[in-house]
Amino acid sequence: MIEWFIELGPVSQALLAGLFTWGVTALGATAVIFFKTINKKILNGMLGFAAGVMIAASFWSLLAPAIEMSGGGWLPPLVGFLLGVFMLSIMDKVIPHLHRGFPDATAEGPKTSWHRSILLVAAITLHNIPEGLAVGVAFGAAYAGLESATLAGAIALAVGIGIQNFPEGAAVSVPLRREGFTRLKAFMYGQFSGLVEPIAAVAGAALVVVFTPVLPYALAFAAGAMLFVVVEELIPEAQRGGPGMTDLATTGAMIGFAVMMTLDVALG
Repeated sequence: MIEWFIELGPVSQALLAGLFTWGVTALGATAVIFFKTINKKILNGMLGFAAGVMIAASFWSLLAPAIEMSGGGWLPPLVGFLLGVFMLSIMDKVIPHLHRGFPDATAEGPKTSWHRSILLVAAITLHNIPEGLAVGVAFGAAYAGLESATLAGAIALAVGIGIQNFPEGAAVSVPLRREGFTRLKAFMYGQFSGLVEPIAAVAGAALVVVFTPVLPYALAFAAGAMLFVVVEELIPEAQRGGPGMTDLATTGAMIGFAVMMTLDVALG
């Protein structure tokens, strides 16, 4: 690891990690410069990959340390997990958004005059909040000096989320280009969806540094929020299109899970 990064405080580390994951989202969004459409099978595979990464990260990087910090007890991880699910379910109901590939009539949340493109970006932004929070909480946990939460593990989580953000950036910007946006405007919307990650990362790190006793709850909270996104958004979107489509999505999920598991076990 780079010495200067190790010497930074957890909030600064979380900020840099969040900026990294946002940057990878922006990098993926540059695909709109070269492509106006994405093959549906490829898109399903990318969404499946993202789901696999998030499932693996939820356990190895978040739930497992939360259980260890609770002395093997089940109550703090359970409470934190359910609170994370509850919070995302509330946000899902109060923030207008539209999942990719679905007709306008299926938009969720309060009725609004927002354009379809804004609803699509809102859906991805909602998705990215728990990712940024997870990164921040992981760096805050590492700072606490607990054996079950290491700086290497927090870095592995940020790298894993960054990897799955690359195809997500493309999955946002390219469909907007197909709907008539200019390349620049589609890119800006695509990268903007990841801007919330460094903000959420800083908030997560600051919370657990100030209130160390909430660590197991915070880790499990982030896990519950991420798994809610996987089940509510990524898996349904990835499985649209028939048997040939679902096979690639499933393969992508298995590869994503394996990549994140390897990162966390090897580095953490």
